[in-house]
Amino acid sequence: MLPFDFHTTQPTRYVFLTGKGGVGKTSTASSLALTLADRGKRVLLVSTDPASNLQDVFEMKFDESPRLVAGTTLAIANFDPDQAAKQYMERMVGPYRGVLPDVAIQSMEEQLSGACTVEIAAFDQFTELLTSDEAREQYDHVIFDTAPTGHTLRLLTLPSAWNEFLETNTTGMSCLGPLAGLSEKQHQYKRAVETLRDGEETTLLLVARPDVSTLLEAERAATELQAIGIEHMQLIINGVISLEEATDRFARAVIDRQQDTLQSLPETLASLPVFTLPYAFENLVGISALRRWGSGQEVAISREVYETSIYGELHQLVDELEADGPSVIMTMGKGGVGKTTIASLLAVALHERGHAVHLTTTDPAAHVALAIGTDVPETFTVDAIDPRIEVETYRRDVFEQAGEMTDEQRAMLEEDLRSPCTEEIAVFRAFADQVAKRKIVSSSSIRHRRDTRFFC
Repeated sequence: MLPFDFHTTQPTRYVFLTGKGGVGKTSTASSLALTLADRGKRVLLVSTDPASNLQDVFEMKFDESPRLVAGTTLAIANFDPDQAAKQYMERMVGPYRGVLPDVAIQSMEEQLSGACTVEIAAFDQFTELLTSDEAREQYDHVIFDTAPTGHTLRLLTLPSAWNEFLETNTTGMSCLGPLAGLSEKQHQYKRAVETLRDGEETTLLLVARPDVSTLLEAERAATELQAIGIEHMQLIINGVISLEEATDRFARAVIDRQQDTLQSLPETLASLPVFTLPYAFENLVGISALRRWGSGQEVAISREVYETSIYGELHQLVDELEADGPSVIMTMGKGGVGKTTIASLLAVALHERGHAVHLTTTDPAAHVALAIGTDVPETFTVDAIDPRIEVETYRRDVFEQAGEMTDEQRAMLEEDLRSPCTEEIAVFRAFADQVAKRKIVSSSSIRHRRDTRFFC
C-alpha cells in the first residue's frame, strides 16, 4: 500500500474515477487533471455526475463544451443528462416535423420522454467522447469524474448491453420506440467496449475512504466490472490520517479505526494495486488548494469552535415525525452526506418508541443492512430493492399479463424485455410498491406518516 503520487503517476489516455458518494472522486480527479496539465499534458476533465460540483472546485461555470482553465492546458466539461436527452429526442423527432401528422409527432415525443431516454442519451454522449478521433488528437488524457458507483456501473455496462441488444434485435423496436437512432451507432458502441477493456488505453480508479462501507462498495464495483471484461483497475483510499496527527483521543480513535480497516481489505481489492491519499485539512476549492493537496504540502489546521446549539437535535425531529402519525419519510441528498445513517437513526428511534418500522433502500450499494446489523426485532424489518430480482419479477409479470401469444409475439416481447431500459422500469415499479404499502423508513424512504417528508 503506497501513497498516491500525483506528480509521478503515468496514467493511460482514459481514466475513470468511481466510488461511493462523498469519498473524494471529484477532488482526486481534479487534482490529478491539474497536475497532468502542470506537467504540460493536454487534459480534458469531464463530469458525468448530474450533481457535479466541478464548478465549485474550480470556481468557474462549465457546460458540455470544454472550457480551458486560465493559465493551464486543462479543459473541463459538465455533461448534463437532461440536456442530452432533449438533444437526443430532437435528433429522433426533428426530421419528421412537418412530414408526419401532429398526433404522430406527439406520440414519438411521449415514447421518448421517460427516464430511459435520459439514460441512453447520456450514455450516447459518453461513448461518443470515448471513441472520438478528434478528442484523441486534441487531448493526451481524458479523465471522467463519474456519478456514485451504481450509476457509473450502469454507464460502463451500457455499451455492452446495448451492443448485444442491437445485434440480436430483429424488430427494430424497444421501450424507447424506434431503434433507428441507436442502430446507426452500433459501431461506436463496439469501439467503446473495446476501449474500456483495453488496459493500455483505460484505467479505472476505484476511490474509497478507510471505512468498511466505501470499501464494500469498491469491491462490488470491481467484481461487476471484471465480469464485463474491465480488468485494469487501481484502488485509491482517500482521507488517511497519519499516526503523527493523533493530537487527542478523538483523532487517535479515528486513526485506530482507519488502520483496522486498512489491515482487512476485501480479497478482491487486496489483489489490486492499492494507494493512499492524505486527509485534506482544508476545503479543496480553487487551483491553489488542489495543488497544495496534490503536492502533499502541510496546511495549518483551524482551531475555531463553532456553535451548533442553534440547530435542532435528532430527538426533536423524531418528535415531529411521531406526532404526525404513519408516513413515508425519504432521506435525500448528495452522495456521502449520510442519507443511510440518518434513515437508520430515524428508523431505530421510531422503533424504540414502539412503532412498527420498515427500512428499505433503492441504492444499489444497499448499506442499510450494514448500518442496522443483524439483531433486529420482528417489528423492525429491513430490506433492499435488488435490481436483478426486480427485473426477473417484472419479466415474469409481463408474460403472465400478456396471456396467450404466438411464437412470433412471444419472441418480440422477449426481445423488448432484454433492453437495458427494463431495469429502470422494474426498479421504479418496486419502489412504487414499497411506498404504496405505507410502512417505510429508508435511505430513499421511511414510512410512518400520512404525508411524505423529504430530508435533504
